[in-house]
Amino acid sequence: EGMALPQRIVLSPEKICMDWQQRQRPGAGLFNLGNTCYINVILQCLTYTPPLAHYLLSYQHSRSCQQQGFCMMCTMEEHVRKVLCSPASAILPGAVLRDLKFIGEDFEYGRQENAYQFFRCTLSAMHRACLSARRHLDISSQETTIIHQIFGGFMKSRVTCLSCQAVFDSYKAFLDISLDIRVRASSLTTVLEDCVTPKELDQKECFRCSKCKKKAAASKRVTVHRAPRVLTLCLERAEQGTGTKISKFVEYPEYLDLRPYMSDTAGEPLLCSLYAIVVHRGDTCLEGHFLCYTKASNGLWYRMDDEFVDNCDIHTVLGQQAYLLFYAR
Repeated sequence: EGMALPQRIVLSPEKICMDWQQRQRPGAGLFNLGNTCYINVILQCLTYTPPLAHYLLSYQHSRSCQQQGFCMMCTMEEHVRKVLCSPASAILPGAVLRDLKFIGEDFEYGRQENAYQFFRCTLSAMHRACLSARRHLDISSQETTIIHQIFGGFMKSRVTCLSCQAVFDSYKAFLDISLDIRVRASSLTTVLEDCVTPKELDQKECFRCSKCKKKAAASKRVTVHRAPRVLTLCLERAEQGTGTKISKFVEYPEYLDLRPYMSDTAGEPLLCSLYAIVVHRGDTCLEGHFLCYTKASNGLWYRMDDEFVDNCDIHTVLGQQAYLLFYAR
């Protein structure tokens, strides 16, 4: 059912810088050692996430890290610096491949895996590394790690009793949002509009109103209550149960205004700029190939297909059958 919204979030000492500190050409591509394209695309998208790259390049984490053995934040520090500073056209993400089991215990080297699951496991591993470095945090302060400060937001769930009109609000933290594109999926904005439209609860959910003290019909509306600095959207392309790929094209904008999908729709536009996408090529979700398109610090777009990094334009980027979308405020 969610949780009460924290009334006060104590920010950690790290400063969040949303822009690149210097402009340069894109860094190295990443070698594919056999079915490791799902790893490569996520590493590239994270490398070109400006606030995360800025933090990792500053060595703020490793200077105080006392983690024994594997640390995902230290691994990412090394990887991002190697990609952006290497004179080579392509490098091997060796440290990530070596410690794959520590990132996600279900990942098996040499087997094709899902890029979205690798993204979620990577963020989770970085979050755990941050908590390990800051053991004084209690459970209510976990949303103050650099990962939650960059990728984290809050969803608001409002349930309305259709008998007495009482409303009940709860909140849930998130690091990404997964979107069902099976219905009304001609565009991203259409999908988001459908998400925030109130829906009557299924009778199986058995809502009991604490005000009128009885089981009653109810509606539920989910909105973004606190927007993240970096919004990650997953367009679900696997049919539930069968794994059949949903190959429809969903139009998505270069600039997305989050305001219409917020709990408070009044106020200034809340603009987010697209800076990376992940694309899956293949007939089914269980096989195929992942590649990505990212915007480098020089403001130009590049197609990143394992070790190959080639420039492209925004029209090419917006014409893809996107699987993951990365927007920065």
